[in-house]
Amino acid sequence: MASLHSLSPQGLWSWFETICSIPHPSKRELALRDHIQQWAEQQSIDHRLDRVGNLILSKPASPGMADRKGVILQAHLDMVPQKNAGTAHRFDRDPIRPYIVSEADGDWVTATDTTLGADNGIGMASALAVLADNTIEHGPLEVLLTIDEEAGMTGAFGLEAGLLQGEILINTDSEEEGEIYMGCAGGIDVQLELPVTREALPAGYQTVELALTGLKGGHSGVDIHTGRGNANKLLARFLFGHAFELGLRLIHLKGGSLRNAITREAYATVAVAPEQRAELERLVSHYQGLLRGELAAIETELCFTLSDVAAAEQVFEAEAQRRLLALLHAAPHGVIRMSDAFPGVVETSLNMGVVKTGSDSVQVLCLIRSTVDSGRAMVVNMLQALAQLAGAHCSDSGAYPGWNPDPSSPIMAVVRETYQGLFGSLPSIQVIHAGLECGLFKEPYPALDMVSIGPTIRFPHSPDEKVHIDSVAKYWQLLLAVLKAIPAR
Repeated sequence: MASLHSLSPQGLWSWFETICSIPHPSKRELALRDHIQQWAEQQSIDHRLDRVGNLILSKPASPGMADRKGVILQAHLDMVPQKNAGTAHRFDRDPIRPYIVSEADGDWVTATDTTLGADNGIGMASALAVLADNTIEHGPLEVLLTIDEEAGMTGAFGLEAGLLQGEILINTDSEEEGEIYMGCAGGIDVQLELPVTREALPAGYQTVELALTGLKGGHSGVDIHTGRGNANKLLARFLFGHAFELGLRLIHLKGGSLRNAITREAYATVAVAPEQRAELERLVSHYQGLLRGELAAIETELCFTLSDVAAAEQVFEAEAQRRLLALLHAAPHGVIRMSDAFPGVVETSLNMGVVKTGSDSVQVLCLIRSTVDSGRAMVVNMLQALAQLAGAHCSDSGAYPGWNPDPSSPIMAVVRETYQGLFGSLPSIQVIHAGLECGLFKEPYPALDMVSIGPTIRFPHSPDEKVHIDSVAKYWQLLLAVLKAIPAR
């Protein structure tokens, strides 16, 4: 981590090092939040927790700027915990290990075999660096650090009216320097649960595991349009195509760990008759070659393998297996529709993030995103229809609203003009398909004027996550200039 000390802005990178050193996966952010509170206490910075655990810090205006509109810098405390297969990292115990890598398009910071947490650690670090530096010019300032953004937006859902005084909110959770976000998709979680019954393992059958690994994965909002493979879907495709002809009997199925990350690895434990073993091995090799051909431009490390595992005692009954494989193969995944209102932006998508086998059922966890409420409802209905056909139960939860764009936003104009003045070009004004907390903030604070900015982060929610160093410097320069340019009340 010492290699980050030379990076500029030093205050921001110093905070990011600290953030990386303290485990903070979703629902395990308490240690990091406590550290920030203790620091604030030492620095005599006002701070308080709200009823759900969000941390709010505040700082008076710089000399001569008390008449400016109050600004809230907002970030989330948690990070997505994803790691490469075979990595012993424990996200609840071990620090993230960042390092610098030089590539053709510049220098980046990434992590060793895990997600980096630049989403949203860089934004959090920037807000804390502003609080720590008394030379920065700003009006009345608050920093809102929310909990559990990545696993349910619990902090944003629980934010109460009357706690925040600022009139402007700058969300720091965007992931493309040079783009300003004025809106985002809403989302909803859907769970499909298919009851399964079991019977005795057929006599003489061998037990093997099929493993589809090496996929890139990624953020189900940012990367859903890139054509990256979803291991759950690709494994289901193989099983639906060949389980019946080979007489395979399914024992266990699992893939993915987060509904908002594109699944990188999936595993099926199956029983196979000895006389079909050679043909299964041939088809596994053939399917690996087929997928490597189809996804050659994207999934360069894809592997599909077969290995022996301990013998099982029971397998799924044939009818339960048939319905499950049909459901998994038929369920949609990826882009459902592109936006007409915002060219190049995904309007509606579905990510089949998690498949897991329980004692008497198989659960499938999906995340639907859409900038259009009716589009979100349509995909929920699609899954409900499939569940009816397959004899599964379909339930939805955690719906959160999108952030409706406001083309007349005063803070949008300030950021746009400030960016042009600094860098000599106009930024791109965008709506992002990923879910930001801004839409939820509008319920308790309907008058908030909001904008979202950030540095360039590639492949968030995957172990390939990296942040572009030069873009962090530009983001920081923009943030400070915007704080200075906030108009009077």
